[in-house]
Amino acid sequence: MSSTMNPQAAPVLFEERFSDNGMKLGVATLNQPQALNSLTLEMVDLLQERLTEWAADQQVAMVILQGAGEKAFCAGGDLQSVYRSIGEHAGRGAWGNPYTRAFFEHEYRLDYCIHTYPKPLLCWGRGIVMGGGMGLLIGASHRVIGTDARVAMPEITIGLFPDVGGSWMLNRMTGRLGLFLALTGAQLNASDAVYGGLADHILDPARWDELCQTLLEQPWAGNPSQGGPAARSINEGLLRRAIIALATAPDDVLGPLRQHTFLINGLCGETRLDDIYDEIATLEHHEDPWLARAAKTMLAGSPGSARLAYTLQQNTRLLSLEDVFRMEYIVALHCCASGDFGEGIRALLIDKDKRPRWRPATLREADAAWAQEFFVAPWPSDMENPLSDLGRQV
Repeated sequence: MSSTMNPQAAPVLFEERFSDNGMKLGVATLNQPQALNSLTLEMVDLLQERLTEWAADQQVAMVILQGAGEKAFCAGGDLQSVYRSIGEHAGRGAWGNPYTRAFFEHEYRLDYCIHTYPKPLLCWGRGIVMGGGMGLLIGASHRVIGTDARVAMPEITIGLFPDVGGSWMLNRMTGRLGLFLALTGAQLNASDAVYGGLADHILDPARWDELCQTLLEQPWAGNPSQGGPAARSINEGLLRRAIIALATAPDDVLGPLRQHTFLINGLCGETRLDDIYDEIATLEHHEDPWLARAAKTMLAGSPGSARLAYTLQQNTRLLSLEDVFRMEYIVALHCCASGDFGEGIRALLIDKDKRPRWRPATLREADAAWAQEFFVAPWPSDMENPLSDLGRQV
């Protein structure tokens, strides 16, 4: 970062803190608190560049990723810019929008970089952690969320689907919980996020500075990127012990996801999405407000998004993480060009009338045949998937 730059104006702040034994901790802070740290393409590119540098810097022992402000780690992607680009390139097809091509490719590359990062990476998710914020959190080696965390993949409300590796993550949850969260966008508290495997530890935000200070006092192993598994293992152990010493135990009172796991698995146990959808719909007037809200969110959400989320989980069940990102990329581009994504953003954030006109309007219309076109590669036949190199880097 240039010395003449006003650090408060930078969308991502970077800092290197020296530990007591001379090793460095790289700290990246999403710095758009007024926008709930929603990710712009510029922020994604800045993060990718610096994470790459820190991975190669032999003096950097570990990395911390956090968000500025108290309300949110990251509420998702920069939907305003996506919406403008959808309007500017309407009618040009899924491959005809250079901005969305770049945004989703770069965002997914960053998420994959975090999943495969060669050093311990601590992600601090306090407040709102949703959508694109989940993409950053779930791949980190050490996922710590605040006691105030609100975790969700609410894409059904904007006509998208749980992307940023969401298909991969949700498929790995217990039973059918991942499908339920994809269809309902249900919000999880910190206890349920850990129960669902979406985070590792819970920390009172009041103790975050204490944890950061403790990390500066650790005897970090040198040269973790070049030292092989031994150095990384040492540093991961140091980080884990420091977190556990300050972490909050999950609430003794069961969170709603854990409390209703048996019910949810039963509702989502059918083989046809139409039947699962109808079963969840019966919760609309449930006495538990969390279940009722989940059902209402699904019923008000995009039927096309429900179909795509379900189909992606079916199609990616046995795929590698790399192949999941490649498939999500194809579907995301189609959502921008011919799905409900633009309409969902308009209704929620632009006109704010909260009255989206979904097309298809019902799940019966958004059937399996309708969804097939969203899985067809939109680029020229002589091209590879732009993410085809994931997993091949040396």
